[in-house]
Amino acid sequence: MLEVQGLHVNYGPVPAVRGIDLVVNPGEAIAVLGRNGAGKTTTLKAMAGLLPVTAGSIRIDGTDITNLPAEKRLKLGIALVPEGRGMFPQLSVRESLTMGAYHRKLSHAEVRSELARVTERLPRLTERLDQASGSLSGGEQQMLAVARGLMSAPRIILVDEPSLGLAPIVIEQLYDLFVDLKKEGLTILVVEQYVELALGFADRAYVLDKGEVAVSGGASELAASPELVEAYLSAAPEEVHS
Repeated sequence: MLEVQGLHVNYGPVPAVRGIDLVVNPGEAIAVLGRNGAGKTTTLKAMAGLLPVTAGSIRIDGTDITNLPAEKRLKLGIALVPEGRGMFPQLSVRESLTMGAYHRKLSHAEVRSELARVTERLPRLTERLDQASGSLSGGEQQMLAVARGLMSAPRIILVDEPSLGLAPIVIEQLYDLFVDLKKEGLTILVVEQYVELALGFADRAYVLDKGEVAVSGGASELAASPELVEAYLSAAPEEVHS
């Protein structure tokens, strides 16, 4: 279980997240929603260890990891697929994927096996293993970012805005993958701009507003509330990215 309690994160003197409580249980799919500037991306980065926490705590299976560096959290099974994909454009797809498993200290044979396992789910990457990552389409880069996260053998994967800027058919393929991964027991937390899509996938959802949890509950329950969507989630998709 991943548990966030009383999380505060500042950018300099400016508070971005103000006392967020959030729980992710094993095998769950969680959606984090909210308008632009609500604190969604900041929360994910703090959970992954990429931003310092001003106050509050982050725990996994009861162990406090609030001040643990990002690479050590990765070893504990927390992987982040960042907004913008975080590509190294000069690296080949194969090299980018191999980087995802660097902390696992695998042999060359084990890396090849893991590459085959992960790319089997995403055949378009198999065809492009020796192609430069920067030459891929936007959808292929997003698939690569997710696959790189899977190469770390995560227990929980944090995915930030996976559908941003992608064609509907690519978004559908990504969410089909997420559904399969969840069925296999992977815990998934997704920040998403498309509210209906996210609530259709998730078990539970947290809606952030001005750095605080405004509403939380079962995804189907929240999806059935037009008042909630109007109050907190009515911005146009292209306006909702953080």
